Amino acid sequence: MSPKRQGRMVSAAQADEHVLRARGLGVWLFALALGVSHTVAYVRTELWPLQLGCVAALAHLVLRATPVRAAALGWVFGVGWLGAGVWWLFISMHRYGHLPAPLAALAVLMLSAALSLYLAGAMALVARWRSGVWWPDSLLFAAAWLLAELARTWLFTGFPWIVSGYAHVDSPLAALAPWLGVLGIGMVSAWLAALLSHALRAPRAGVLALLVLVGAATGPASHSRAGDTVHVSLLQTNVPQDEKFVIEQLPATLAWLADTLRAARGALVVAPETAIPLLPSQLNELSPGYMEALRREFGQAGRAALIGIPLGDYERGYSNSVLGLSASDTPYRYDKQHLVPFGEFIPPGFRWFTTLMNIPLGDFMRGSLNPPSFAFAGVRWAPNICYEDLYGDELALRFGDEAVAPGAFVNLSNIAWFGDTIAVDQHLHISRMRALEFQRPMLRATNTGATAVIDHEGRVVAQLAPFTRGVLDAAVQGRDGITPYAWWAARLQLWPYFAFALVVVACCAWNARRRAGPP
Repeated sequence: MSPKRQGRMVSAAQADEHVLRARGLGVWLFALALGVSHTVAYVRTELWPLQLGCVAALAHLVLRATPVRAAALGWVFGVGWLGAGVWWLFISMHRYGHLPAPLAALAVLMLSAALSLYLAGAMALVARWRSGVWWPDSLLFAAAWLLAELARTWLFTGFPWIVSGYAHVDSPLAALAPWLGVLGIGMVSAWLAALLSHALRAPRAGVLALLVLVGAATGPASHSRAGDTVHVSLLQTNVPQDEKFVIEQLPATLAWLADTLRAARGALVVAPETAIPLLPSQLNELSPGYMEALRREFGQAGRAALIGIPLGDYERGYSNSVLGLSASDTPYRYDKQHLVPFGEFIPPGFRWFTTLMNIPLGDFMRGSLNPPSFAFAGVRWAPNICYEDLYGDELALRFGDEAVAPGAFVNLSNIAWFGDTIAVDQHLHISRMRALEFQRPMLRATNTGATAVIDHEGRVVAQLAPFTRGVLDAAVQGRDGITPYAWWAARLQLWPYFAFALVVVACCAWNARRRAGPP
């Protein structure tokens, strides 16, 4: 780089930094507002351009800031993003866990602040190794963004709720899901946002962003084939969380469940996570013969059920499970593998927290990472429980052998812990993304919502109104075939993301140093 050009770059960066400093508190409030606004697109997914716009504004600030200031901007944006996106955790801790409101609010804020450190570090990398040229800087921003989302997905068992790709389940970028997965979509969206941030100074950047959007929308999409069609019934039990484990309420709940299971019209009937909230020994004491009656009902040819229930006992351990009943002599069992910290397993030194939250079953055993599917009516049904469907890379392990790959997913959930909040819609869109990645239908049987049938193209084709008790009947068509994402994620998991991001960051760092020349 010539000394003259280098001098112009330094002067421009200094000028932009002086402007940022002059704005003072307004810049930080603006970054916070961007993060908060960013979360709207995770519920109203037709507003996906808002997500791009908010990230583009962040990129504009970060690419003109010092590394320290860029880190602070990324952190503030992240706190707004996560605080507004997962505020409903307050309900589980305060309303149901009886944690004082100030402490519950502080806990949500601390979680948001801690998880935002990943984005802070990523933005510091961008500011440190930007070159001042639009195309490498845009790639650097996208790679750093991907690293931040990988860290949030992977470290400390991960918490990838509302990673950026979920805002694009209805955008043109959704066509990339069977190729790149949700994290890849998030990376591409960050790249587009960075390109847009350069569009006024470099119109070619805006043109490239438009071409990428158009190209994504018109790319080939079909990687699966139609299989057998099965009529299903999905139960929505609508048991308030504060009544779910109350012994006086259980007989009425169990009676409704048994009657509804027997009367359901579908060949396959699905009841939500912990629809039976008792261990087998407890259930037998409260309602003798209950499970035997269900086994007889679904032991008939042409009928089957998947029921959420904890299995095991206190002495040998217990699991959050799905029990499959059919004409087979051996009942099917699926045990949840990816457990929720504090809710389903107790990190060392935190048993006091589970006691405080009054969680009756709070230390589950883990199931197999790659369990068999439930075979019924010509379709292999792959259960997953609650937020396990956030981890596409783990679900991908079931596609390592196409001969036994699932034909449909079945998610059994209970997010009544979080009340009538945006968590219901957020989780629905997460399930839609899984359907897009694997081109498999996703059945959702939940306690309070969203109980729905999602087809292999990510469309909601049937849904019950949340917070009502009822049964959703629908015809579901299983699928065969493997998407590119399912193929490589089954074998390589998250490592291609890491490799791509690190290579791009390393190249941009080398390029920035080369342009800067000798000290």
